[in-house]
Amino acid sequence: MSDHISRAQELLKEHRESIDRLDAILVYTLGERFKHTQAVGRLKAEHDLPPSDPAREAKQIARLEDLAKRADLDPEFAKKFLKFIIQEVIQHHQQHQDAETS
Repeated sequence: MSDHISRAQELLKEHRESIDRLDAILVYTLGERFKHTQAVGRLKAEHDLPPSDPAREAKQIARLEDLAKRADLDPEFAKKFLKFIIQEVIQHHQQHQDAETS
């Protein structure tokens, strides 16, 4: 195997190791985020507050788009990603509401 190919394989390995570490960070960060959103859902259910807050959601989407631009990440991807998370959170909040009324 040539030195050129060996060097490319070493660089590939390093990039993949970084990607694996970042994936772990993302998973643990999402886990921590959902712990907080679950607490918010329980609090909303206990106080009969609506499961969604469209004004906050819009503010958060705009904030994330700005962060994405500064991080050189496609803002449309960031927006889609946050909307997916928000939908999941609202679903969890609705489950808390349903459990509270049962």
